[in-house]
Amino acid sequence: MVSPAAGSPRTSRPSPTRVLVVDDEPQLVRALVINLKARAYEVDTAHDGATALRVAAARRPDVVVLDLGLPDLDGVEVIKGLRGWSRVPILVLSARHSSDEKVQALDAGADDYVTKPFGMDELLARLRAAVRRAEPVADEADMTVETDGFTVDLAAKKVDRGGKDVRLTPTEWHLLEVLVRNAGRLVGQRQLLQEVWGPSYGTETNYLRVYMAQLRRKLEADPSRPRHFITEPGMGYRFEK
Repeated sequence: MVSPAAGSPRTSRPSPTRVLVVDDEPQLVRALVINLKARAYEVDTAHDGATALRVAAARRPDVVVLDLGLPDLDGVEVIKGLRGWSRVPILVLSARHSSDEKVQALDAGADDYVTKPFGMDELLARLRAAVRRAEPVADEADMTVETDGFTVDLAAKKVDRGGKDVRLTPTEWHLLEVLVRNAGRLVGQRQLLQEVWGPSYGTETNYLRVYMAQLRRKLEADPSRPRHFITEPGMGYRFEK
């Protein structure tokens, strides 16, 4: 092996994205590993929840693909375990189709939800999107939005009200973020649903009503007379500073 000459510049290459695949179906895991490695991802695998938490702590993946039906822990418990110390994007891959189960996983901290059976191209597209959303954007390094009652730090993904951090669920944060980034503009119901819950959503307006009410309770001085989170009946919502 030839060592680089002293003083010679080293070319730094970006590290490949590391994916942790958590599923107890060997054939599915094998297919995912083949497809991911073919696209230059580094891949770790785990067949149960306890192993997933250990591997995540040791290997620090850039994104987690997680089945909910694991042999030892429910996948929602794995999400909560990861969220105790990490903001790593979590893409749920599950045969559970009910809206309640999807909402439970998203509220626990998942970033997206793909139901089985699925198309590999769609899964990979969602994985890329989850990684992109987690990357810091240079020109937003110090981007904050201030109102008379609270401050939203988009880069740090934090909300401060009266000098105290406001605890938001991941879904509440995603909804807030979309509205704040479009401050002063009407954001349609369909756009909000698809950006926060995923492209397969578009008519579940009850989700928006529930989560907007939660944001108002946490951030508005008078939730019954909101100043910042405005409803445009039948159309969508608008954030005003």
